[in-house]
Amino acid sequence: MGWQRDNAYTGWPVDTVDEFIGRYLREYDFYAQAARLVSDFLKSDLNAAGVRAIVTDRAKDVRRLETKCRQRQRRTPYKTVNNIYDDIVDLAGVRIALYFPGDRHQVDQTIKNLFKLLVPPKTFPEDRNDRKGKRFTGYSAAHYRVQLKEESLPDSAKRYANARVEIQVASVLMHAWAEVEHDLAYKPSEGALSEEEEAILDELNGLVLAGEIALERLQKAGKARSSTAGRQFANHYDLAAYLLDRASAALNGPVSDSGIGRVDYLFDLLRELRVDTPEKLSPYIQALHSNFELRPLAEQVVDELLTEDPSRYKVYRDLQAKYLGGKRHRDESPSLVEIGRFITNWVTLENLVRQFFPDELQQKHFAMPTTRKLASLNILEPALVGEIDALRNLRNQLVHGHRVQPPNVIASANEVLEIIVAKLQAAQKEEPGSP
Repeated sequence: MGWQRDNAYTGWPVDTVDEFIGRYLREYDFYAQAARLVSDFLKSDLNAAGVRAIVTDRAKDVRRLETKCRQRQRRTPYKTVNNIYDDIVDLAGVRIALYFPGDRHQVDQTIKNLFKLLVPPKTFPEDRNDRKGKRFTGYSAAHYRVQLKEESLPDSAKRYANARVEIQVASVLMHAWAEVEHDLAYKPSEGALSEEEEAILDELNGLVLAGEIALERLQKAGKARSSTAGRQFANHYDLAAYLLDRASAALNGPVSDSGIGRVDYLFDLLRELRVDTPEKLSPYIQALHSNFELRPLAEQVVDELLTEDPSRYKVYRDLQAKYLGGKRHRDESPSLVEIGRFITNWVTLENLVRQFFPDELQQKHFAMPTTRKLASLNILEPALVGEIDALRNLRNQLVHGHRVQPPNVIASANEVLEIIVAKLQAAQKEEPGSP
């Protein structure tokens, strides 16, 4: 690229690829950080959900990028630098190498939940003409072109929401084979591969596909092991496998993997409460409902445990704070008093409602009745009954850590909650036989 800078003074035309590479060098750190942010979001969510994967990130290597641009330039000359930016979609890239290919659907849902999808995912293998003479299907993966959601970023990082990031999802075996095939088959300077080399690569592809079948069997065997009576769950990966397997059976259909939630939090709570064996956890699975987009599976089980014994709220909050290394308490310090007040009021409400529904109280797993049932008591004005769902949503945000609400929002909710509690307490005292 040096001769281009020297010749700029002579009026000679600047090569488009050189101009692009010069700009990319100046922007390299931007793309590296955008990829790192996407990778961090994925690592956190996939680990929390019990998905075993290796997540790596990178900004595209400058030498490889220039080689790729030169190859494409020969086929279809670039007229402007923007043409190259439009053509090269993986300047920032993230790779998810799955231990178990069966987790692809779960990863698909995670990506769609976390990021803004720019185009529909591209799935491989494609129908290609260059596989003549090959017996196996070649590269098997899914590629996503995404952007970070601006609302998920702190103010200091919002500029990275403009970056386009490619996420490649495949098994660990497929990623390894693809690296070998790419480095050998796409280097024109080394000449075309011989027939024997192509055949060996095809043979290796067959071994990889057979290996993926073995990985799927290994995953199924792990699920069967995690359901063995009398054994404790070894870790949250173990628990996630059990939850997906048992919940699918209880609901007579597959569980939407996007709705599994934070199994890491649940695992710690189960261990603390000593409900960490299949037979002890099984009754709570029976109470699950299928709306996992609104109520993730792990959160439903947590709520069953908390509602059964309100004293467990403190245990769960302490576990969350420990899990986040105290960060939660530092970030929420202005809200801590109001959060504690809200949880106390909510527990009081749960205990009161139990008294008004004695038949449901006899059930082991009691859930807060719907607003319709609360309205049937004829104690609360319609406006107050209408507030219950909003209060329930706030309770879920505070308990499960979806997002932090300002102290004034929680304080206002507390005022409404305390009015509801006071009216229910007054009505309870007026009932015949009430103390």
